[in-house]
Amino acid sequence: MPLPTGDTPWPPPHLGPALDAMHTWDSWWSGDPDRLEQLYGGSTGGGPDPKRLQYAGGVVGRLARWWWGTPTAPGERRTKLHVPIAGDLCGGSADLLFSEPPKFTVDDDTTQKRLDVLADDGMLATLQTAAEIGSALGGIYLRPVYDKEVADRAWPHAEHADRAIPEFTWGRLSAVTFWRVVREEDGQVWRHLQRHERGVVLHGLYQGTKDNLGRPVPLEDSSATEQFAPLVNDLGAMATGYDKGLDVVYIPNQISRRWRCSPKLQEFGRSDLDGVEPLMDSLDETYSSWMRDIRLGKGRIVVPKTYLQSNGPGRGASWNPDQEAFAGVNVLRSGEGFSLTVAQFAIRVQEHRDTAEDLVNQILRSAGYSGQTFGIGGDVAVTATEVTARERRSMTTRGKKILRWRPALAQLVEALLAVDQYAFGGGITPQRPTVEFEDSVQEDPLSLANTTDVLRRAQAASTDTLVRMAHPEWDDDQVAAEVALIRQESGTAVPDPFQTGEMP
Repeated sequence: MPLPTGDTPWPPPHLGPALDAMHTWDSWWSGDPDRLEQLYGGSTGGGPDPKRLQYAGGVVGRLARWWWGTPTAPGERRTKLHVPIAGDLCGGSADLLFSEPPKFTVDDDTTQKRLDVLADDGMLATLQTAAEIGSALGGIYLRPVYDKEVADRAWPHAEHADRAIPEFTWGRLSAVTFWRVVREEDGQVWRHLQRHERGVVLHGLYQGTKDNLGRPVPLEDSSATEQFAPLVNDLGAMATGYDKGLDVVYIPNQISRRWRCSPKLQEFGRSDLDGVEPLMDSLDETYSSWMRDIRLGKGRIVVPKTYLQSNGPGRGASWNPDQEAFAGVNVLRSGEGFSLTVAQFAIRVQEHRDTAEDLVNQILRSAGYSGQTFGIGGDVAVTATEVTARERRSMTTRGKKILRWRPALAQLVEALLAVDQYAFGGGITPQRPTVEFEDSVQEDPLSLANTTDVLRRAQAASTDTLVRMAHPEWDDDQVAAEVALIRQESGTAVPDPFQTGEMP
């Protein structure tokens, strides 16, 4: 299927519900109060009257009735406080998956050495970033890229879900078109489209408007795309270097709920923020109310007007509470108008704290995580078994996400090896690796030592098993060398009489 011919509504209308949802999730993830007010209509700058919008029907009225849709009273400063729990939640999801780098292994030694070079710290950083973006937007695309002027190897690159048009066949990604805006001038918008199909990628540059793709123009018309002009054929296509399948993988964050009946959107992933937006809105309202109590709780002294000292014409009047001597006031009688009034409002700390904690726990529980994962419940030292028990819900969510990440990473690494071989050579044999995710909860060394000591004294495990238990990250050669050293030091390294032919 070729690139669009032009004069097409953009983005495509069928993506409207998904892009709107991603815009909402992205606004919460960004943690920007201005974006939240703009999203829900709470801003008073230049638009329709927000107060009037709250009585409207439909989606506009529903959004305006959120707490972030409540306008700030004229003449008052904005006192709304935003709690960035959405960013914490998405960042915590990425930490659960990639706090430790995954292990990629292949059968060919030459390929394994090149794979070790490709899977450096830069790949781990890319995977962590991709996991956080996917947690926020509901999914992420990964593909291999290379530039001989930048590096001597290929590397993975993340494409955001709100700039992609995917095509699925029986639940599998079969083609995808990425787009980006490369230029805006005088109401005209230039977009670069990349369509990935099996073995090829098609490049196109279009000049249109904000809502229309417009007409195709030569790639040389933009400095952002001119580098592709000599590499593509008459159809705008160039080889990817990976012929076994699509060089792009899509990792949905979780299974979709809202679009399961939409044929064109049902394969889209679900954000960790989906469904908890009202709770996050209420959490911001709770913290803002708490801060309002603190502002109102500041001690204030109300004094009669006659106590004030004039600061001069047009400068108002003031009262010095630290002044020890005051001039007499000539009045006929004293009354309530000449008394000092102290205003001190109570600060409802416990009520606000309990409400906020309950909202946070409900947000985390609805997103599929345990409060212990995010530091709720204290920092008391516990064993790895106790940590796993307390964070069972988070570990379950992590396991479900790994089921989607593991096959996608295997295909990505295979495509990465193929593209690297295509661009830089090296004589490697691209193959699909075995992907192993490290345990995110490490056992305490003292606890491991006590366990292995008990097993050794009970003669319930061999030396090889005990070494593997104490050092799960070691390979077979390291384990064999350590076992030999232990036997030598303990004096048990004796020859097998049945192998030497001698009897004891």
